[in-house]
Amino acid sequence: MKLPRHLARLTPDWAKQYRRQDLGGDLTAALVATLLLVPQGLAYAVLAGLPPHVGLYASLLPLVAYAMFGSSRVLSVGPVAVLALMTATTLAPLATPGSPEYVAAAALLALLSGIMLFVFGLLRLGVLAQLLSHPVISGFISGAAVLIIIGQLRPLLGIDAQGDTAITLLLALLRQADGLLPLTALLGIAALILLLLSRLFLARLLVRLGLPVVRAALISRLTPMLVVILSILLVHLQGWHDALAVVGALPAGLPPLILPRGDWPLVQALLLPALIIGLVGFVESVSIGQAMAARSGHRLNPDAELRGLGAANIASAFNSGFPVTGSFARTVVNAEGGARTPVAGLFAAALMALVLLGFTGLFSALPLTVLAATIIVAAGGLIDLRTLRHAWRYDRTDAVALLGTFAGVVLFGVEAGISIGIGLSLATLIWRASRPHIAVVGRMPGTEHFRNVKRYETQTHQSVLFLRIDESLFFGNVRAVEDRVLAELDRQPEAQHLVLIMSSVSRVDSTALDMLHSLNSNLRQRDLQLHFAEVKGPVLDRLQRSSLLEQLTGKVFMSAFEAEVVLAGD
Repeated sequence: MKLPRHLARLTPDWAKQYRRQDLGGDLTAALVATLLLVPQGLAYAVLAGLPPHVGLYASLLPLVAYAMFGSSRVLSVGPVAVLALMTATTLAPLATPGSPEYVAAAALLALLSGIMLFVFGLLRLGVLAQLLSHPVISGFISGAAVLIIIGQLRPLLGIDAQGDTAITLLLALLRQADGLLPLTALLGIAALILLLLSRLFLARLLVRLGLPVVRAALISRLTPMLVVILSILLVHLQGWHDALAVVGALPAGLPPLILPRGDWPLVQALLLPALIIGLVGFVESVSIGQAMAARSGHRLNPDAELRGLGAANIASAFNSGFPVTGSFARTVVNAEGGARTPVAGLFAAALMALVLLGFTGLFSALPLTVLAATIIVAAGGLIDLRTLRHAWRYDRTDAVALLGTFAGVVLFGVEAGISIGIGLSLATLIWRASRPHIAVVGRMPGTEHFRNVKRYETQTHQSVLFLRIDESLFFGNVRAVEDRVLAELDRQPEAQHLVLIMSSVSRVDSTALDMLHSLNSNLRQRDLQLHFAEVKGPVLDRLQRSSLLEQLTGKVFMSAFEAEVVLAGD
């Protein structure tokens, strides 16, 4: 049946083209993704300083909202470790963790973040995904993962230790190691070992036993749910309800739809953290979505992702949840489970509603130490050594930015770390642009092509110096360019002509224009002529609006070869 035109505009593309043969894969993927989402939702809510059931609330409507507005076919949206940590960091100074005020502030934080992302999406600011370089994001997430791991050692071992930073907390844990609770530590470490072994070896073992690779990987990723179920059974069988810290009673039923409220001072305090949390979640989610889209040959729309994640966070806020974004682990499980369209997310939301309506009581005996083990293993997977190794081999500047961001997060906290990361991204960009590559070039014999004399056997002329500038000219690099040009002229005192090849120059700002005027005057006093070659049209248009070309001692040539023919007489 053909939809009315006004409804068709509001209907997502996948809904218009949905095929019956996709139904089985979407339903299967929803089932397996929900099996992972339940323990992660509980765990990440605890990590955020919230009651465990809030993690289930944040795993309900956001799935529906993202399916309506997002562009990825398999992205699974919900609570994630990094945003949970950032939520806790933001709200801890404002309210007591777990209190009604704290829960309300978390929902307000999600609302503000969602509104910002949705508005950015309407304004088509998907380019914000490029705000931070990949190494900086990797350093931030790796640092946050270390913070999460150290913070979860307390519930894992049952040690009551406090610390304002990761280092002070780790030292406090070491000093009070003799105060650990044996049963808590034993169960937590056992769960940790089981989860680690599963992550490292289970998939390969199942493949050797004859299972297909995809199915083996899927089973190994669902181990956290198995560990949760086993620990609950163990608590019931051994009667450890009073000997262990457990989740406790979870409220049954769907969460009420409530508009988050807060006074103006609270809103002001949350505006900047909401922006940072939203942008970090967006960058992380787009990275995941693009990787999965590349596998299937689909394209991801960053503007739609902003709207999808914005809508998901707004929905989480109305569900009394906290900030959400795309999860790598659940997205992979969703894809491996057979998801074909966002309908898998709708099915997962329906299954989560069933859990809230009738099965929350099953998790009341879940030990917090097992949740801590689940969080630690998930966070360990976020530590990205591969990007560090690649950056160190390819570009040490990126590696330094990664390490600086990582150290900032670990030593000073999440907000300081992301500030350091942004600063390092900008500093790296400025540092590179302020040191442009400038090559002395000559003509390849028998051709019209000019190449770097240090890399190729080229034909040069004592009377003509060809320099190729491989960067736009702006206030940050004009001194370096001028110094290099004069230094090369000093090395070639016989030169009568200087030709600046500007094929890579896309812009000349007013400061750079002043430098070119100064260079032109300097060369006139030396009886040298300044020439330009291969100037881009937009750059030439701007230069023609100045007096430089009128005062130029030389000419503007279409190509370096033409300049050589005219000036060297070839």
